[in-house]
Parts: sequence; C-alpha cells; structure tokens
Amino acid sequence: MSFDELTNSRFFAYRDGDLFAESISVRSLAEQYGTPLYVYSREAMLEVFDGYRRGLEGIPHLICYAIKANGNIALIKQLAERGAGADLTSGGELALAQKAGVPGERIVFSGVGKTRDEIEYALNAGILMLNVESEPELEAIDQIAGEMGKKAPVAIRVNPNIDAKTHPKISTGLREHKFGVPFEECAPLYERAAAMPNIEVRGMASHIGSSLADASPLLQALNRLLGLRDDLKSKGIEISYVDVGGGLGIRYQGESPLTSHEFASELKKRIEGAGVTLVIEPGRSIMGNAAVLVCRTVYVKKTSYRTFAVVDAAMNDLARPAIYGAHHNIVPVCAKEGTLQKIDVVGPICESSDVFGKDRELPELQSGDLLAICSAGAYGYAMASYYNGRVRPAEVLVEGSEARLIRLRETYDDLWRNQVLD
Repeated sequence: MSFDELTNSRFFAYRDGDLFAESISVRSLAEQYGTPLYVYSREAMLEVFDGYRRGLEGIPHLICYAIKANGNIALIKQLAERGAGADLTSGGELALAQKAGVPGERIVFSGVGKTRDEIEYALNAGILMLNVESEPELEAIDQIAGEMGKKAPVAIRVNPNIDAKTHPKISTGLREHKFGVPFEECAPLYERAAAMPNIEVRGMASHIGSSLADASPLLQALNRLLGLRDDLKSKGIEISYVDVGGGLGIRYQGESPLTSHEFASELKKRIEGAGVTLVIEPGRSIMGNAAVLVCRTVYVKKTSYRTFAVVDAAMNDLARPAIYGAHHNIVPVCAKEGTLQKIDVVGPICESSDVFGKDRELPELQSGDLLAICSAGAYGYAMASYYNGRVRPAEVLVEGSEARLIRLRETYDDLWRNQVLD
C-alpha cells in the first residue's frame, strides 16, 4: 500500500514526494506554525457533510454535528454555514455552538448528567430538544422549566438494547450501558411526560455507538423507534422528531465503511413517508479523516531489540492510541527513497502507553524528520490535555491554497493560568 493510500483522504496527497493538504505543502505549514500541529482540510470535512445532505434530500431532516468530536469553533462555523445543527453533551458545548453561530432551533442536548445550570442555559437558548436519559432528569426539567415559566421541549433517549458491534468503550446502546431509558420503560415515561405541565414532548432519540461499518444496527434501532412512535400515537402522544444519533465509522486501517451519502440514503429509505423529521448526529465521520497531526522526530533511538522514533507529539495531544489501542496510520511528510524499516513511533511522556504505532514501515528517519499521524480530526484535540506539563498544539485550517490559524499554540503561562497562588 502506498503512503498516498495510508492518508485515508484524497485531500492529503503526495506531490513529488511531499505531502500536501489540499494545495499547501504540509512541510511548509510545519515550518510556519511549528509542531506538533493539527492540520485540517476544509474540503475533506464539507465533502462528508454534503454527502449526508444529498442522501437525505427530499425528506425533512436535520444534521446535528456532534461537537464532542471536535469543538473548534472555526470548524463548527463552517458546518453551521452549510446548514448543520449541533449535538451537545454539556453547557460548554452549547457555548461553543452559540459562538460558532448555530441557531438554537438546530441544537439537541444529550447526556446523562445535565445539571440545573445546563438545563436553564439550554431552555434560555431555545434549543430544539433536551434528550432526556432518565426519569429523575425528566422530573428535574419539569420543575426547572416551571420555575422559569417555560415549556421544555424534550425527547426521551431510548436504549434499544441493540449491539452496535463496535469497540466496547464506544458502544452505548445495550441495557447494561448508562445511556438512555430501557426500551420497555419508555412508553410509560412518555405518558408521564405528556401529563407534566411544563414539558412539551417533541421527539424520541437513540444512539447505539460509534465507528459503525454499515447502517444495519442503526436501522434496527430506527425500526424499534418507529414502532414505539406508532404505539405512542395510538395513545394520543405525537412524536415530530426521530433522532437516531450518529456513529458512522471512518477508514483508519483498511476498513470500508459506507460513505456518508450511502449511509444517509439507507436511513432515508426506511423513514421516508413516516411523517417525522429525521435527526442525525455525525461527528467522527465528518472530522476524522479531515485532519492529520504533524510531528517532528526528536531522536531516533536504536537498541538491539527495536528502533524508536521519539517525536514531539504525545498521548496528551492524541490520546486514542493510549486509551483504546486505536490504530492511526503514520506517514512521512517527505517520502524518501530507500528500503522501509520497522519503527516504533513514540512520544516523550513517562507512560509505556505513549505509543502512536509499533512496527510501522517507514523510511529511515533522522532527527528533524516530519511525520503525519492520519485520521486525527475526531477525538484528537478534543481529548488533549496538559499531562506531563505539556501545552496543547496549534490548529490550522487549509482552504485550497490558503491556510489560517484557528487555534494558537499554548504557552507555559497556560499551565497555571487558572491556578491560585498564596
């Protein structure tokens, strides 16, 4: 397999041995902005979003970008201008959505632990729906809305007990998971919600997991939701919105998931004519292959057992390999001629899990050589931390032959900015 194929995106491709992001050399970006550096392709991101739009054309729908995947407001703004809404899991993500210009009526708010402040914030923002995940939460929303003199628009998040057949840590739709209300308990809870004075029943929601290879698990969940919707309708409870969550996977290491257009088309076939607005919450599929994390080799360490490329990025910059054992392809920014060698690409943090890849076939490396860690746009910067006193990297957005800084590289001052000294 060529390095071109390993980038998993046609918007990150080689020209005369140099890796380009759209029409800009990644090497030139590293020289200008330093490393580690997240480099995003605007076209890669929008191509996937537009695929969802085309696939759902002709039915009422709302595509709510899952901000948890990547919360950079410059990226959210690009999607909002294309018509995207936002899927939230916290008050902070609501603030990001508002800052990026997402209107309240295109926002849904999920999460099992919404606080009073977050519920008040959401109601004042006029969001489309609060996706309720338990009976105590429903009671709290009713009380808070009453005190505010408002009607709270809600959906109940249904846990359909469907196996998404994905990584256990990103599976969310089985009855043993903390998310949502068990399917068999939903109808009575809807009846209770409909009788509450400060609640407006608006929809139903589900999310069964992430990194789905095809639409079949989601279609199973959708069938269960539509069946529940018919049952509720017979009891006089109208459901206007059906939110099936997100979860479409991306290519990390040779996978062949459906395209966003194919995925959306499958959902459209099932829900067309149902008389509801379909809501979906893609995140990873939009952002995942829209970015690489560029890093520089600090040392090449050779032992009698292995060869290590110690780079200036670390698990604090991209945590997925350390947390999930996730695979990210790694390619040279400047491809050299010669025999490939098996190299472990590791970071400088004092954890054995600070490894981006083992036995990766790469050209012989020297100190100063640049590498690109692929498929880094989703759950990359979003999960970054200050661990080991490391500041977080800069982010750059490429649009054709232009690039702009969308997040400053942090400085050591940021490490103690919110700390209080005697």
